[in-house]
Amino acid sequence: MRPFAGLGIALKNRKKSATPDGQRSLFGEILDWMLAPLLFVWPLSIAATHYFASSVATYPYDQALRENVNALARQVKFVSGKPVINLPSSVRAMLRADEIDHIYFHVVNRKGFKLAGDTELRVASNLEYQSDELGEIYYREAEINGQDLRVAYTYVGDPSIPRERWLLIEVAETLEKRAELSNKIIASVILPQFVIIPLAVVLVWFGLSQGLQPLTRLRERIEARAENDMSPIRTRRVPEELQPLIDAFNAMLERMRGNLDAQQRFIADAAHQLRTPLTGLKTQAQLAMRESDPEELKNSLRQIATGVDRAAHLVNQLLTLARAEASSEGQHTLTPLNPDLLVRELVEEWVIQALDRQIDLGYEPAPAAEILGNALLLRELISNLIDNAMRYTPAGGSVTCRAVVHGDFVTLEVEDSGIGISEEQAALVFERFYRVDGTGVDGSGLGLAIVREIAELHHANASLRPNTNGCGAIARVVFPRYRPPIKRPEFDAQVEGELGFRNPPTGFV
Repeated sequence: MRPFAGLGIALKNRKKSATPDGQRSLFGEILDWMLAPLLFVWPLSIAATHYFASSVATYPYDQALRENVNALARQVKFVSGKPVINLPSSVRAMLRADEIDHIYFHVVNRKGFKLAGDTELRVASNLEYQSDELGEIYYREAEINGQDLRVAYTYVGDPSIPRERWLLIEVAETLEKRAELSNKIIASVILPQFVIIPLAVVLVWFGLSQGLQPLTRLRERIEARAENDMSPIRTRRVPEELQPLIDAFNAMLERMRGNLDAQQRFIADAAHQLRTPLTGLKTQAQLAMRESDPEELKNSLRQIATGVDRAAHLVNQLLTLARAEASSEGQHTLTPLNPDLLVRELVEEWVIQALDRQIDLGYEPAPAAEILGNALLLRELISNLIDNAMRYTPAGGSVTCRAVVHGDFVTLEVEDSGIGISEEQAALVFERFYRVDGTGVDGSGLGLAIVREIAELHHANASLRPNTNGCGAIARVVFPRYRPPIKRPEFDAQVEGELGFRNPPTGFV
């Protein structure tokens, strides 16, 4: 539970509204933690004030006791080693002149025998252990009839006589004047605090209210924004403490804008691309319904089946593109894998279609190497490259797939002997729905766009260039090579034993 939570809530002069249980107020939280130390330190300040006030009040009266002891000491003389005490009435009157406190005095020898003074004042029980330097004034505490006393004492003697024959002079005073002075000092310090502290609380509340105004203005700016406004919040004249919050909010808006743009692109692409094939299917179905000749009816049904295949292929590619764009937001994890194995598996899957099209589909093995990737998306990438190469390769041509290792990079290559591509077209084919004119090849124009999206997710670079070795083109996707960190046996054995982990962290080399 927060300390002084009720105090913070009571001081807030803010609009009250129903809030869920457990919801905290930032204003009350800060106010509580500002006032809690103040209310904790206040009693400590009172105790410290009492201590120092007692010390201040004690000093002048100790000086007066010192003067009284010195005055008595001047009345004691040693003649031929014997003490002579002369206490005139003026000295006694001076000691009895205090109207508030009672003053006691006596003169005793080292054995405690009183030679003059008040009998009520007792000698200290540890007289033999007291400091006894000549001319020095010492202080101790005592008591008479339940009253506390402050005692000043000194020893009077002659260096030529033994210490045992020195005399002890003590003057004691009750503590009434000291207590009064101490209370006045404490009152002069504490009483203003009863005004200052409430005033400080009000000023803290007011200052905190003004200090939190930027939060209120930020809330009002956000509430005033339109529902479809995804523009970043301006950070001009924003407090330094709110800068990270606004940056995080702007980053979230950027991600949301990216998601909305992807959704809008998908809806626009789907609406644009599906309208034509669906219209064609409807037309073919209407024509089939009018046919009475069985052969013509079969021909219409074949065209409908072909249109359905094309529409299904288009829908699959649209969904794949949408999934690739969503993956860029971190929905898929990347793990170490061997791209050469993926290439070989997909070549084996496409062999049947290659045979149907009379295309020589080949695979060239590569040295073992790993990249960080998502197997599902990489299969889509390689499948689209193979499909694109086979579409633009006539019967009797060839398509070769390989993975090439070059130092810190691994390159996936799909080489074909098809119609080729110009440098100008090579820069445009990765755009959505771009089709090379004059090829007469069916397609949706999404295959290479999907390749680019998946490549960007894997921090790779995709390109399509004319084949320098002859006709056709070469599609390349260059990935950063992954290398596991080098393991030092003598160190890792110790770490595994002490920390209990087995799998080292991964990263790029």
